[in-house]
Amino acid sequence: MASLSISLTEQDNTLTQFRNCRVLRSHQLVTDDLWVRDGKIVDPEKVFFDEKRAAHVKIDCHGSIIAPGFIDLQINGGYGVDFSFDVDTVELGVAKVAKGLLAHGVTSFCPTLVTSPPETYHAVLPRISRQPGGRNGATVLGCHVEGPFINTNKKGAHPPECIREFSEGMKTVRDVYGSLENIQIVTLAPEKAGASEVIQELSRSGVTVSVGHSMANLNDGENAVHHGARLVTHLFNAMLPFHHRDPGLVGLLTTDNISEDILVYFGIISDGVHTHPAALRIAYKTHPAGLILVTDAISAMGLSEGRHRIGQMEIEIRTGRAYVAGTDTLCGSIAPMDECIRFFKKASSCSIEYALEAASLHPARCLGIEKTKGSLEYGADADFVLLDDGLNVQSTWIAGECVYRRNGNLIANGV
Repeated sequence: MASLSISLTEQDNTLTQFRNCRVLRSHQLVTDDLWVRDGKIVDPEKVFFDEKRAAHVKIDCHGSIIAPGFIDLQINGGYGVDFSFDVDTVELGVAKVAKGLLAHGVTSFCPTLVTSPPETYHAVLPRISRQPGGRNGATVLGCHVEGPFINTNKKGAHPPECIREFSEGMKTVRDVYGSLENIQIVTLAPEKAGASEVIQELSRSGVTVSVGHSMANLNDGENAVHHGARLVTHLFNAMLPFHHRDPGLVGLLTTDNISEDILVYFGIISDGVHTHPAALRIAYKTHPAGLILVTDAISAMGLSEGRHRIGQMEIEIRTGRAYVAGTDTLCGSIAPMDECIRFFKKASSCSIEYALEAASLHPARCLGIEKTKGSLEYGADADFVLLDDGLNVQSTWIAGECVYRRNGNLIANGV
């Protein structure tokens, strides 16, 4: 037996068997083997009975949990990198963050740009292309542009001078962004004049529309859903608080009352700072199918306390929290995804399976990519993470290749 030191994708048709593990499949942890070939999860019955083949490589997982790789739909940067501010070096910045995320089990993500001037979008968006993951970092699914079509009264850390209106509908959107080619998600305030038509056109073009940074009432939110919006940006944060006469966007947790055919998802920051544990429990118990864990991480994730930048603004890290410099306004999380998962599980008392799917299957379904990402069903991409019972990341795999390992406890036995 020898240490696993070679890429499992170096040889065509290499069949790899992961043994002694618990696999998250169909919402359950089952004691089973995981089989991988050509970067995909394969059905072992077809291998046994149709091909009559044995594994080329067997890997002892030492009782670890195998879960789908995590998907972060909202992350502004990390490790000193800010996607909105570091314009001249954004390609290197995205690569640095993509590499760093592997240690936290993230195999796919949406680099997020906060409200910025048009020249920033024109310079940055063409340089953040969709790209597959691998040993160099997590998959880039497309950008999440959070603004600038938001409400000034709920701007949070976004610079008010950059906020825009839909003065000419989709023409304004295209003028501001320059191109929609590399955009996967747009966050906007649905109460803005002309928003409904923009939501409809963006949705038809394949962009996921999220409502947030908004003063919208419930009627505004439901109207947005009817026109194609399918996501709520960081629930409870930067929106009207729940009120019994008009619950605002929080009321979208009950979207089953709108239509049985529509499922609205909501991102929620489970970092122990942005959302109270009781609020996490309310969201989980009210609309579990739509809950998506997001980090909303900023450039200071992974850095020491002090002053840093996010977009056009200066921020400050104090006592493990990120604020707009000189104020007490929270402006983003510095907790990585695996930490958010652990905190959410503890706060909500949900099952291990649910906590893991809230960071994998749910975001994949929201983007419509659940056939390839976010699950370990046969035919899906072999993007997964090995964890211990405390949900600490032991290793991360993309397309069947080990791209991060915490220690050397994985053993391969060539057969």
